[in-house]
Amino acid sequence: MKLENKEITSDSNKHPVLKDVTDIHIHTAPDIKPRLESDIEAALNSKKEFMHSIVLKSHIEPTAGRAKIASEVTGFPVFGGVVLNESVGGLNLEAVKTCAAMDGKFVWFPTISASSVKFDMNKIEEIIHVIADNNMVLLTGHLKPEEIFKLIDMAHGQGIWKIVVNHPFAGVVSATLNEQKEMSKHAFLEHCYVTCMEKHQNLDPLNIKNSIRKVGADRCIMATDFGQKHNLSPSHGMKMYIKTMEAMGIKKSEIRRMSIGNPKNLIYK
Repeated sequence: MKLENKEITSDSNKHPVLKDVTDIHIHTAPDIKPRLESDIEAALNSKKEFMHSIVLKSHIEPTAGRAKIASEVTGFPVFGGVVLNESVGGLNLEAVKTCAAMDGKFVWFPTISASSVKFDMNKIEEIIHVIADNNMVLLTGHLKPEEIFKLIDMAHGQGIWKIVVNHPFAGVVSATLNEQKEMSKHAFLEHCYVTCMEKHQNLDPLNIKNSIRKVGADRCIMATDFGQKHNLSPSHGMKMYIKTMEAMGIKKSEIRRMSIGNPKNLIYK
């Protein structure tokens, strides 16, 4: 299916495309890579589209404090967390505790440092305890399927249900459909639209549709992973994503579950 990287406007002020939608995966400035929008600009643009909330992700620094500032300045719900890459000390228990103390809700396991941060079961167990005690969301980052299964088992064993497998189709993860089905027993699958973009992996969105059909919308989340200067803004990217899924036969009720219900439950339940 050919994708056109163009903006999509709301159907009308009464029926905005993104009403109540939450994007749990966007990248904003400041960053070491060029980003299209600042934290505050992303919040304002999302607010203008009647979205419910957004989640700021940075590969290099915690975003809980940044999210608080953006929320206070814009009056729009913005959430953050910490990615356990080398820049914060890898599997750093204190970084997770600090994130929790600052009302951070999301803990991503290593992404750009996934190949260099040792998968230390003892450290991971300590981190999982903090996540469980603070009702945070555990996300698998760029771990490979074998590690993801271990992490899901450990987290589920501690009673954590807020588990998200980040972009399972992306090359950094490369989970098969059967692996995704198994992961979805105790985790949500976060399907990021950026993997379908020409300057990324240029995957056919049919891959996402097939996963939704195999796993079910109740276990999937739609997110953009946008924020790069060469892509649309995250809010316009989400509109494009929704329209693409609708064109591929995904029901509106399923889209609402994946872009509204499931993300909201992760944040507020």
